[in-house]
Amino acid sequence: MTQWLAQIGELPVLLLMGALGLVMLFDAVPLLGVLVPGDVAILAAVGVGRPSTGLATFAAVMVGCLAGWSLSFLVGRRYAEQLRHSRIGDWIGEARWVAAEGILRRGGGRMMVVAPFLPVFNALLPLAAGGLRMSYRRFLGCATLGAAAWAGLYLALGTAARSIAGLLPGEPSPLVITMGVGVVLASVVLLGARRRLFALGG
Repeated sequence: MTQWLAQIGELPVLLLMGALGLVMLFDAVPLLGVLVPGDVAILAAVGVGRPSTGLATFAAVMVGCLAGWSLSFLVGRRYAEQLRHSRIGDWIGEARWVAAEGILRRGGGRMMVVAPFLPVFNALLPLAAGGLRMSYRRFLGCATLGAAAWAGLYLALGTAARSIAGLLPGEPSPLVITMGVGVVLASVVLLGARRRLFALGG
């Protein structure tokens, strides 16, 4: 696995960032987002990439996230009720639909700023926002801030973890250290952040 990812790191930057953007798009789509670990993908991109790819990684994450969320928003605007009472809605669960709508009603568009930090809801909130007839302009503005904060956080954590790998003896794999340390750091940071974010929505 490590060797395979290392080979990916040798791909041209545009191709690598295109793949990352596609992963982010899938991560932002309900149901698919549960199967695609977007945070791990960013850490892997930092681990196998080069220091100069930081800005490209940030841009790829932003574009992929906003594309996926916009798609979910537009689908929610037109088909939210049909989806909610379909098999897809059953898979998502009525309790999650109600919770997503409650978060948006209490917090409004600002909750899209924190959506990336809420597992499962990061993909469901755009769909619910469309169903609640939120202004797309407002949605996009808040979603852009949220995507930037999420991408920036994971890029910073991944870069820090990669730097730590360079200081360790024995020339350990930058990819393994970046993903391992990055996941630990992210878990600590996001655990506290999610508690505050749910309090904000409550």
